[in-house]
Amino acid sequence: MEIEVVLAVEVDHVKLITLNRPRQLNVISSKVVLLLVGFLEKWEKEDDTELGAGRGFSAGGNLKMFSDGRSDDSCLEVVYRMYWLCYHIHTYKKTQVALVHGIVMGGGGSLTVPLKFSVVTEKTVMFAVPEASIGFHTDCSFSYILSHLPGHLGEYLALTGARLNGKEMVAAGLATHFVPSEKLAELEKRLISLNSGNEIAVKSVIEEFSLDVKPDEESILNKQSTINKCFDKDSVEEIIKSFEAKASIEGNGWINAVLKGLKRSSPTGLKITLRSVATSSCHFILVL
Repeated sequence: MEIEVVLAVEVDHVKLITLNRPRQLNVISSKVVLLLVGFLEKWEKEDDTELGAGRGFSAGGNLKMFSDGRSDDSCLEVVYRMYWLCYHIHTYKKTQVALVHGIVMGGGGSLTVPLKFSVVTEKTVMFAVPEASIGFHTDCSFSYILSHLPGHLGEYLALTGARLNGKEMVAAGLATHFVPSEKLAELEKRLISLNSGNEIAVKSVIEEFSLDVKPDEESILNKQSTINKCFDKDSVEEIIKSFEAKASIEGNGWINAVLKGLKRSSPTGLKITLRSVATSSCHFILVL
């Protein structure tokens, strides 16, 4: 029996979407994109839809079609539809809530980060945008999103593919609330029973369950001053030289790891990514 890759449930004025391929880390395939687009378009036009909620996690887009060497129209169509889906989510007219419980990478993040309310937990263990390291570039609206993070944190995340956990996502502005995982089901029930898309009411309910959290002591967010200094450059070559200079003086494990990662990544991917983050504008990046 074929598994439904996207589950959609309608409860009065609330519509709930669940990604349903956990064994495949809910990778975003062409079928997933088409289903999400269909549901979102349908519900946006309905007067009785007030609140949309999505739950689960996703490791991002399906790279298999690229690794298989596909370059036909169907592959390009999937990419185009994914970009359109990201734009539609950014500009959606009704209140949306993401309940992120697990890995959220690349295109998976584009389904959650732009939402008015994005809830993470202690099991949101890996947020990353690793495209540059595999020869691609930061896409699905993340050039714009990362360009608005504090200092040069966006460039750092884009070029290194560094991972953040749930607490770090909240601190960086990539999620709005942190809720303990054992309270997530109850929060979902409350949001459904609220039966309203009023943003003040939705925020009030989420805040009943959320905790004020801070990054751990060893978090990369506590290295912001070094990140700002080394990534405040106009080229990838200058960034690498800056880290080399740091490594010659301090030589700690984190600096050496960043330097090693930059040197083994695709030079073209890094250059395109740096430029796209530095020059991004919302409409241009999302439509393109």
